[in-house]
Amino acid sequence: MKMIGGLGKIVVVLLGVAHAVQPNILLIVSEDNGPELGCYGDPYVKTPVLDRLAKEGVRFDKAFTPYSVCRPSRACFLTGRHPVVNGHLGLATHKFAMFEEWPNVLGLLKGAGYRTGLIGKLHVNPEKVFTKHIDFRAISGANFSRKAMGAYAAKAGEFFGQGAEPFFLSINYPDAHFPLIPQAGGYPKEKNLQTGKEVKPLPWVGCDSKRLREATANYYNCMKRLDMLVADLLAKLEASGKADNTLILYIGDHGAQFSRGKTSVYDAGARIPFIVHWPRHVKAGLVRDELVSVSDILPTFLAAAGVKEPEGLSGRALQPLLVGKDVEDWRESLQFITTGAAPRIACLQFAFRTERHKLIVTPEEQGENLSAVAYLNQFNTHFIAGCQQEEIDVAPAKVRKAYAAYRNPPKYQLYDLQRDPEEWVNVAETPEYKAVLDEMLTAYRAWQKEVGDPFAEPAHVRFWIEEQARGREMNYRGKKGFRWGYLDRFPED
Repeated sequence: MKMIGGLGKIVVVLLGVAHAVQPNILLIVSEDNGPELGCYGDPYVKTPVLDRLAKEGVRFDKAFTPYSVCRPSRACFLTGRHPVVNGHLGLATHKFAMFEEWPNVLGLLKGAGYRTGLIGKLHVNPEKVFTKHIDFRAISGANFSRKAMGAYAAKAGEFFGQGAEPFFLSINYPDAHFPLIPQAGGYPKEKNLQTGKEVKPLPWVGCDSKRLREATANYYNCMKRLDMLVADLLAKLEASGKADNTLILYIGDHGAQFSRGKTSVYDAGARIPFIVHWPRHVKAGLVRDELVSVSDILPTFLAAAGVKEPEGLSGRALQPLLVGKDVEDWRESLQFITTGAAPRIACLQFAFRTERHKLIVTPEEQGENLSAVAYLNQFNTHFIAGCQQEEIDVAPAKVRKAYAAYRNPPKYQLYDLQRDPEEWVNVAETPEYKAVLDEMLTAYRAWQKEVGDPFAEPAHVRFWIEEQARGREMNYRGKKGFRWGYLDRFPED
């Protein structure tokens, strides 16, 4: 290997092929939070560290995950493939899995000479597809009890100092997943805790009560703790001497777990914070409003590392956007899915979003949205911040109507996001929007055909809904070797 200086950067000549020196890559993932950060304009949250990361880097204003539950979202950004392509259509703890062993970020970067690490949960099936490529692993559980929060930065510091080769580290924080624990391990300090008297519920929730304000305050306390933990992490990176050559990407895996958020295909569930910090490689302070997806993460990392993309990826590299270029052929739409994540909270829905409009399609066979019912009836401790009926009943008329459609969705919902960003008023049956509805449906069906979406087949839709209904009557989690039928049927068909 020969080191050559030139044009202000070092070039490595290896086997006759020239590449820019590979950057370290740090992927920071938080749980169950949308863009409720100061840099995104939230009026109550206190996140100075992440705000500064955005000020020194690039903030994407319209970033999304295609499935607003952690496992399908993670399977998407780890493989760069949409959930209908990779097959991870529900929670790993409920036996959902990928169709096959897709190439993934850990294996691809390790094959390119990277030292790989994972701190925090993985929770994608089958795990061995990813774990066999991991050199360093710590805190492998979900840690929703928020134990030993200082260990995240400590373990990261240990990993940073282990070698001179470029590294890839994915660090996954449990905040702001339920339960919403306001303080843990001294994060945040008692004097910095927010209360319900200081905040209002998230605007897309639509309801207001003392109970909801307290839950929202604790959500913000979780976000403050996350910000402090990221500060600890960045301090360890700086101390390692490797910060200047590190590409940092921060995302939330999906939106918050309030009604109409997590598990839904509304923007409240799918829209996420997405910040890229990369010294000398991005235009500091830049804000982009293109539609981007977590499926773009893998192509971006591979481009940075000089690694060839595998075929069939759903996303594309963000590098042109990071330096302020106008990309004329950038995507004009994004596609979403939810299955509800588990049989007892099931609801199969699809969505197609452009810059201005959102189309939601619910199969007629689906019936009641069991995820909406779970929020309404507080199905378990993860759903305790759902809006109760008495709170919905005193909300404005458009909110009451929206909650009725949330629970019993019509076949089509169409929202004009320019006029109605919180998706309250369904205009699918409004005459002036008929052309928009038809155009959106046509474009969505074309996308399904293009990517080979199994749900383009009505028989597969019926099979899915019927199989999930059967799942509600069986102890599949207790059955050794249980495998959902769709995993074999969909790829074969």
